[in-house]
Amino acid sequence: MTGRLNSAQPYALGLFRIVIGLLFTCHGASSLFGVLGGATGNGGTVPTGTWPGWYAAVIQLVGGGLVPLGLGTRFAAFIASGSMAYAYFKVHQPEALWPLQNGGEASVLFCWAMLLLVFTGSGALGLDRLFAGRGERVEETAPAGEAVPA
Repeated sequence: MTGRLNSAQPYALGLFRIVIGLLFTCHGASSLFGVLGGATGNGGTVPTGTWPGWYAAVIQLVGGGLVPLGLGTRFAAFIASGSMAYAYFKVHQPEALWPLQNGGEASVLFCWAMLLLVFTGSGALGLDRLFAGRGERVEETAPAGEAVPA
């Protein structure tokens, strides 16, 4: 059972990345374009250039677009995670201690989900894997003391 679950791990991680990235993209699109209820729930948008809302929405849209594609996943997820940490500590946490009390659940969940992707990478089904072998040869490595098969 463990072996089968381990063999499916890259695909489960890829699906996790796609779902989290699409949800993150939806938040950015809603704030920038007023779709899906908009920034205020009535189709409104965040005014262009306002700090921090507009910049967060751009990070959500661009980073959220790169993450489900699996393109520059670690970098995009790092920036996205940092923006959600900022959102939580600067916007939500001053209102109350716990995310349930201050409305910061989404910020916390996105922050930790994106941070996980920084460390795990894109998993299966990502463009990172497609481009990994181009331009430079990826060397095989073997554990210390073992020869790499030719």
